[in-house]
Amino acid sequence: MGIPASREQLKEWCLRQLGFPVIDINVDDDQVEDRIDEAFQYIQQFHFDGVERWYLKHQFTSENISNGWIPITDNIIGVTKIFPISSSNATINMFDLRYQLRLHELYDFTSTSYVNYALTMQHIRTLDMLFSGETPVRFNRHTNKLYIDMNWGMISPGEWAVIEGWVIVDPETYPKVYDDRMLKKLATAYIKRQWGNNLKKYQGMQLPGGIMMNGQQIYEEAVQEIEALEQLIRDTFEEPPQFMVG
Repeated sequence: MGIPASREQLKEWCLRQLGFPVIDINVDDDQVEDRIDEAFQYIQQFHFDGVERWYLKHQFTSENISNGWIPITDNIIGVTKIFPISSSNATINMFDLRYQLRLHELYDFTSTSYVNYALTMQHIRTLDMLFSGETPVRFNRHTNKLYIDMNWGMISPGEWAVIEGWVIVDPETYPKVYDDRMLKKLATAYIKRQWGNNLKKYQGMQLPGGIMMNGQQIYEEAVQEIEALEQLIRDTFEEPPQFMVG
């Protein structure tokens, strides 16, 4: 019971941290769900454990070629690059420079140095990057469309693309996500802020026994906790900015 392994257990853990069931937490169940969603959003956007690098494959259709873009699933939050669509290695023939290099310079790993071959291949790769470069891509997670700035007339239906991007770690597949320390703290703080926001509308109301409701104080404490937690996540757990993000 102490380690959350589901969304319901995470919700119960957060409420216990706020004093439930000893104290009545004046927050509707839908509000609790909303605040947990908000915590997940922040973790998935700024915590490196909320997402992971992933490689996706997509087979082109005639509709993709006509549109000039390919659909991306909802769990992808960013695309960094696309690998060359037509593998140049598959088109190497006996007249290709790389074929000749391997034939004459790298016919025997045991008696021939591979240094010259490695330097030459690096030089060829540099020239390729200089004159051709990587295929530019444009992606926005709200549209779920990956635009590839290339000559689509060169693509035939049935060819494959390999895409590098960032995918959300699904907590339903990996329940350990629910036990993430920063997620639990942030969700609790968000629920506390909601609790204070609900109570401060009745500021100054006296309860039986002379107890005065002080929702404003709970709200202000939660706001300070949230600011500190969000800054900690950005400073400690956020991935360095990428040079190119789709």
